[in-house]
Amino acid sequence: MSGPAPQPAGQPEWSESRERSNLFLLRLMTSLSLRLGRRAARLLLYPITLYFLGFAPRARRASLAYLSRVSGRRARLRDTFGHLLSFASTILDRVYLLNGRFEQFDIRVHGTDVIDAALADGGGAFLLGAHLGSFEVIRAAGRQRPGLQVAITMYEENARKVNDVLQAVNPAMRQDVIALGSLDAMLKVRDYLERGFLVGMLADRTLAQRASDPVEPRDFLGAAAGFPTGPLRIAAMLRRPALFMTGLYLGGNRYEIHFEWLADFSRTPRRDRDAEIEAALARYVAALERHCRAAPRNWFNFYDFWQDSRSGAPASAPR
Repeated sequence: MSGPAPQPAGQPEWSESRERSNLFLLRLMTSLSLRLGRRAARLLLYPITLYFLGFAPRARRASLAYLSRVSGRRARLRDTFGHLLSFASTILDRVYLLNGRFEQFDIRVHGTDVIDAALADGGGAFLLGAHLGSFEVIRAAGRQRPGLQVAITMYEENARKVNDVLQAVNPAMRQDVIALGSLDAMLKVRDYLERGFLVGMLADRTLAQRASDPVEPRDFLGAAAGFPTGPLRIAAMLRRPALFMTGLYLGGNRYEIHFEWLADFSRTPRRDRDAEIEAALARYVAALERHCRAAPRNWFNFYDFWQDSRSGAPASAPR
């Protein structure tokens, strides 16, 4: 296990995160999980969670602070244990979701009419999420619906890591990943949209690895936090609908997926774009807060989101 490498000046804190996982161990855990089955494999999560509870003080402090904020009472270590266990459960479940074992899960989907409306004209739409719950369960639900195609955007280094993980978990798994940071990234996004794809973005982080990227302060769980406007500006520039998404883990084998309307930029006049972006950002933050309160153990930003946001660098969890 190695520590974070030094980062260039001005680079936001979330980009300092490094994967703790070793690909050999990941392959071993994948093999064990598929052989043992989900129920037995989940028993391994308890010692793993205890390890991180004891030896990841930064994540522990951030979890206690967040849980205290969202619940309105002082959180305890047992609350953080449950928080970390929820995160570990979603990571384990990726193994089964990526291998098509959907029958092991009880997945409820809310807001399919929103998806239908967004795709009604034959073009694609943006799905704006956060480090809340599981994005893998959303893609799994999409794979079970004929004709629904989902691509995800991420930074080039993370895209490489995700592809490495997919090769370890299921070498046959194909995934549409759009690597951000290249000159032709937006052309690729537009191409996917024209082909009717849903394009997923995690909208609690900036779209470029610079702390100078614009963020807007918004009240979030009782204090000001900075949220990037980049994802919504891209949706406005490419004139496509933007939806909120989250796949909440509810314990056991239960997940709930929610889609909610944010804005339809295909019908927004240029002169009204800034106002509509502001309104859509307010809807995004309100939806994020509502789902955090409903399922608080799904928030996977394991450091001070509010402090980082005050410094102009939206934070995110290592995934």
